[in-house]
Amino acid sequence: MLTVIDLRGRTPSTSELRRALPRGGTDVNAVLPTVAPIVDAVREHGARAALEYGEKFDGVTPASVKVPADVVAAALASLDEDVITALNEVISRVRKVHAEQKPAPHTTTLAEGATVTEVHLPIERVGLYVPGGKAVYPSSVIMNVVPAQEAGCSSLVVASPPQADHEGWPHPTILAACHLLGVDEIWAVGGAQAVALLAYGDDEAGLEPVDIVTGPGNIFVTAAKRLVQGVVGIDAEAGPSEIAVLADASADPVYIAYDLISQAEHDDLAASVLITDSAELAEKVDAEIDARYTVTRNADRVAGALGGRQSGIVLVDDLEQGIAVADAYAAEHLEIHTENPRQVAERIRHAGAIFVGAYSPVPLGDYAAGSNHVLPTSGTARFSSGLSTHTFLREVNLIEYDRVALKEIGPHIIALADAEDLPAHGESIRARFEAMGEQN
Repeated sequence: MLTVIDLRGRTPSTSELRRALPRGGTDVNAVLPTVAPIVDAVREHGARAALEYGEKFDGVTPASVKVPADVVAAALASLDEDVITALNEVISRVRKVHAEQKPAPHTTTLAEGATVTEVHLPIERVGLYVPGGKAVYPSSVIMNVVPAQEAGCSSLVVASPPQADHEGWPHPTILAACHLLGVDEIWAVGGAQAVALLAYGDDEAGLEPVDIVTGPGNIFVTAAKRLVQGVVGIDAEAGPSEIAVLADASADPVYIAYDLISQAEHDDLAASVLITDSAELAEKVDAEIDARYTVTRNADRVAGALGGRQSGIVLVDDLEQGIAVADAYAAEHLEIHTENPRQVAERIRHAGAIFVGAYSPVPLGDYAAGSNHVLPTSGTARFSSGLSTHTFLREVNLIEYDRVALKEIGPHIIALADAEDLPAHGESIRARFEAMGEQN
């Protein structure tokens, strides 16, 4: 089922690898002309336009954009107890990890009376998008909300598409997860129109705009995030889910097959890639996939993803080349199935998250590892990070110099100001001492 790319016997450059490795063809630019009018309409007409687009795309109009508290409470009451228990356990684990991510203030003393203190201030109001298309993602509620809460954000709103099967409200499991997390503002709006409404708000409808929009979504959500960036911050332009597995002959082909299948069921565009120096393992994994993927309820989706050009098997000469290929691919999720997997994992430089050994599969990270599952895709792990407490913090420097410290550095400031032909900068320094009859 999987296409094989054989890199054995040669050492491709980074440029060659970027062209040769499996990669999807998602093009955000191609949908910008479709999404821009939606964003423009919501900017001009607010909630009314957002609801109209919801009717067009989701086939339903909720009674209000804001989900009433009694609807949210009823959603939790309707949820199976085992699901509530699971959600609470996941919340606890994710909260512990993200609470420990928050950095402490740090003061650097440059001279007596000259300090710079770095503090981390939370973004005040955040908009957290939770998709609701081919699957239900209460886990995405947790992955967005918890780091924002741990950062200290004072105001949170979750937006998720209205569901025709649930009287126009978001899926009850989404609402229940919000309730468990203490989120009391939920908007029944999805897609590009949700992103636009979060960015621009609507005073008449009582919808306050946010300062940052985070969370995964389809290509239209991604395009809308690109269009509103600058009006608000965004976390990233997320593409389809992807997994790469770096494995040697010691790996279990059944484990790898299931892990590749599990990510493929997200979406027809999802990417599943095996990188290995063992042709025998590659054949076994491909055979196991053929034998097992049909048992999943999402078999058609899995077949579409695994048969697409974004998925495949990459054969390499040895583990060294495998590491180089994995770094060039820069997977959203990278599993390491080798002898001494921790040693190999510590050599990887480009991945959204690294799953070490046979008992740390990606589904663990999707739900309950404690790490965040909102991660960089499409190779962007080379220069960006996943969602975390840091996403919702701003580093601010407190610069504090006394008179003696300023006088000491003053001549250097004046010299550089003159060199840049900005004399008023130097005069700003000089004036503080001339006023006191001092020479700088």
